[in-house]
Amino acid sequence: MGLLEYLASNALAFILLAGLFGLIVGSFLNVVIHRLPRMMEREWRQQAREILEPETDHPSEPTYNLVLPHSHCPKCQAEIKAWQNVPVVSYLALGGRCGSCKMGISPRYPLVELLTAALSMVVAWQFGFTWQAGSMLLLTWALVTLSLIDADTQLLPDAIVLPMLWLGLIVSSFGLFTDLNTALAGAVFGYLSLWSVYWLFKLVTGKEGMGYGDFKLLAMIGAWGGWQVLPLTILLSSLVGAILGIIILKSRGDSNATPLPFGPYLAIAGWIALIWGETITSQYLQFAGF
Repeated sequence: MGLLEYLASNALAFILLAGLFGLIVGSFLNVVIHRLPRMMEREWRQQAREILEPETDHPSEPTYNLVLPHSHCPKCQAEIKAWQNVPVVSYLALGGRCGSCKMGISPRYPLVELLTAALSMVVAWQFGFTWQAGSMLLLTWALVTLSLIDADTQLLPDAIVLPMLWLGLIVSSFGLFTDLNTALAGAVFGYLSLWSVYWLFKLVTGKEGMGYGDFKLLAMIGAWGGWQVLPLTILLSSLVGAILGIIILKSRGDSNATPLPFGPYLAIAGWIALIWGETITSQYLQFAGF
């Protein structure tokens, strides 16, 4: 029996493998979450210099991408060795500190790795060894990345959102989660629904209630699950956003005018709707007596 046949016939093995792979991917996601916004800022600065000072020769900046420079301690600049970069294990072995200068390392790094592993295992458990599981894993990892980037910077990078939107339409053309026509409607209505709310809020209050990245994120979710997932996604994200938003503002002592990212709530709600949307909706309708 080959490996693929074994994974297809042994659900537990596939779930555990997905969790292990999720740990490795989570380590890479930490790099993307940290570096991609900085790469965008560098690109914007370069474009601004070219527009504002077209006749000036600007020195090229050092290479900075998802690969280079190699990971290093921000304090002592010591390069992180391979054995110090094993997901979760290295953090525990080093006691949560740099191996050279002993500066504390944020626990967020192993938490992101564990979160990615846990969500990957849920996907593997839900869909089994199928093409649905493989594609949903990609979407899950993208949503984790987008959520944390938005939480940090209030940015939802097109470099992730737009390729995943197109991938959702491609996946839907094979009927993995929905059909192509329904997915296309989901992308269109997902974008237009928040776009309409944005302009209505702006006309009434004169303020911007959300960013264009939120429109594209909901369009991406609609492209994966079709228009049927949009009502539940909007409802859950609004509910969770309202509850957590109040808690966060109260804990900070901030005013209600403090901007809070909406992307993480959309991502969480969309992920739930894509996996358990039909079950949640049917249970609600049964409870409501419809």
